[in-house]
Amino acid sequence: MRHITRLQSALLFATLSAPTIAVAQEPKAPDLPNTLAPQPDRAMTVQYPVTKAVPQSDKYHGQTIDDPFRWLEDVDSVDTQDWVKRQNEVTFEYLKSSPKRNEIKERLTQLWNYERYGFPSKHGYHYQYTHNNGLQNQSVLYIADFLEAERKVLLDPNTLVADGTVALTGHVPSDDGKLLAYGLASAGSDWNTWRVRDIDTGKDLDDKIEWVKFSSVSWTGDNLGFFYSRYDKPSSDGEFTGVNYFQKLYYHKIGTSQDDDILVYHRPEEKEWGFGGAVTEDNQYLIISVWRGTEKRNQVFYAKLDGKSAGGATKVIELLAGFDSDYQFIGNDGTVFYFKTDNGAAKRRIIAVDIDRPAREQWKEIVPESAETIESVSLFGDRFFVTYLKDATSVVRQYSTSGKRLADLELPPLGTVAGLGGKRSATETFYTFTNYITPPTVYRLNLTDNTAKPWRQPKLAFDPSDFVTERVFYKSKDGTRIPMILSHKKGLERNGKLPTLLYAYGGFNISITPTFSPANLAWMEMGGVYAVPNLRGGGEYGREWHEAGMLNKKQNVFDDFIAAAEYLVDEKITNPSKLAIQGRSNGGLLVGATMVQRPELFAVALPGVGVLDMLRFHKFTIGWAWVNEFGSSDDPEQFKTLLAYSPLHNIKPGMRYPATLITTADHDDRVVPGHSFKFAARLQASQSGPKPTLIRIETSAGHGAGTPVSKLVETAADTWAFVLKNFENE
Repeated sequence: MRHITRLQSALLFATLSAPTIAVAQEPKAPDLPNTLAPQPDRAMTVQYPVTKAVPQSDKYHGQTIDDPFRWLEDVDSVDTQDWVKRQNEVTFEYLKSSPKRNEIKERLTQLWNYERYGFPSKHGYHYQYTHNNGLQNQSVLYIADFLEAERKVLLDPNTLVADGTVALTGHVPSDDGKLLAYGLASAGSDWNTWRVRDIDTGKDLDDKIEWVKFSSVSWTGDNLGFFYSRYDKPSSDGEFTGVNYFQKLYYHKIGTSQDDDILVYHRPEEKEWGFGGAVTEDNQYLIISVWRGTEKRNQVFYAKLDGKSAGGATKVIELLAGFDSDYQFIGNDGTVFYFKTDNGAAKRRIIAVDIDRPAREQWKEIVPESAETIESVSLFGDRFFVTYLKDATSVVRQYSTSGKRLADLELPPLGTVAGLGGKRSATETFYTFTNYITPPTVYRLNLTDNTAKPWRQPKLAFDPSDFVTERVFYKSKDGTRIPMILSHKKGLERNGKLPTLLYAYGGFNISITPTFSPANLAWMEMGGVYAVPNLRGGGEYGREWHEAGMLNKKQNVFDDFIAAAEYLVDEKITNPSKLAIQGRSNGGLLVGATMVQRPELFAVALPGVGVLDMLRFHKFTIGWAWVNEFGSSDDPEQFKTLLAYSPLHNIKPGMRYPATLITTADHDDRVVPGHSFKFAARLQASQSGPKPTLIRIETSAGHGAGTPVSKLVETAADTWAFVLKNFENE
């Protein structure tokens, strides 16, 4: 099927006393100093700029909540921009003072300087794939007549702006391989602009599609146009913070203005509904996946394509309605549609639905639920390639379209498989295997004889055999068994003094599986342990695992993370003076919540682009979509739960918090930077003792996708320098 998309869970969007706050407690917001005057027992090592506190309060169900740093939500105001400038001056001056930073950056640059390839795909007479020679800010899209033929540049984002902050977010060729639709994002924004390029000439057509967010494109079989989804143009002051509602599905005909695009489907009475349109490989149907928020419960509609109007889309028929389960279209044999679903199977199964007999009692189960969770499914010829998660690592099995078990794909242990995409008629496909100590190798799988051989295997300036990665299990507060993978140099002695980074996510049904990172390798080279637990709230063990860490059960996620830290201490791997925690987005919430609940357990906290104000997150951009994950302060009971763990509202003046480096970006239009700004201001106002509280604000950057390599290196160097500087020497 041609590039079906839906809102992913990333829309967003890793001992002692101090008990956690019980959800049932009467919520009470802590008092806050009016300025950044030092607390009585504070021995400051960093002189922060004064952050003004402006009286501001809100009533929530009879409870008054002060919000004196509300003004920092206006990211474009002169006052906020001045605050950003002054905070960055302090932060970067501190980071530059680390004696090891330059050494770390030099090594990171060496490690990042390795070739990275994307998956090849064939369209018409050409192959396309991306390649980065190592230190290019953005990967380049190439075209070649065959896999090992001389290639030529089709699209190089590095030539668009000098600082590499324009990223290629998607590229979808037409079936005949003559045209390429491609999306660009500037400065890390979720907003995409799509253009169309003539592949033979390498020149762009006049077509320009704007205000696309959370959507790709899907070409019609006649190669004359494509379907895509977009929002209305935002007001001039709401581009980066305004709420995104009322997504619409359009058809664009090549050679025409976007103003003339045909509205294929929308629901004006349903402001939260979004639409992902995709054309089936046989060109007979338009599949419309209807999403609402980030919870993986969607609807599936379809329209017959007749080639006469709106890209050929006729009347839209509601096939799977009601948002009762997750349904992901795999492919079709005529009127028989195949879906991966968790309907009737918490760990997912594969079913067949005949659209001529769509009643649920007529559904046919092809691959039943098993002990492992189905992560993804591809269909080639008469075979399903099913990627499972077994304790958060990949296993790939094959089944016939009748459900017969075929041979498994042979893989190394404790890793992640990605790819296995392509047309059903393909004779080959590509996939990568990677883990925390193994750079991603691209394999070519011959679908005729089921043999796999490496196509591109990167070479780095390190020896993987010097490192080890192992899985352990530990028990959380309520006895739940949690898996965790530890990666480090071989031969490390468990002396309770190993510098350790604990990273996790724990939300939105997203599975955290082993992936390679030059930054994390550098940490391990310095003698560090990299620990990644798979917390509840993720998707590693299916729907029940996810639901055990959402809404009023969110505290389970924090308990799982705290228990991981306690395990590392109990097992004599590290101790609180050598333990850092890190997470991004929902993982930034995780770090923020646990550092204020158990500040004595960690030496360093690294909350990145975090959701930190749990009372107001739904008022900006796509934040409303997270309500079915977190709940909303508009609801009296959910308000109590949110206030009980909201990182911003549980900072207490006079507490000794870990050394904290908050990271965000001035153009993050997913988790708006106001979260991090207010958290930093409040933490600086409340911190007691010598531990620094800094905020690093990246300019011309967003939530993380498409970040230039040069900025990745700088950020990693700053992070490790900060961590090491704030670990106690023993």
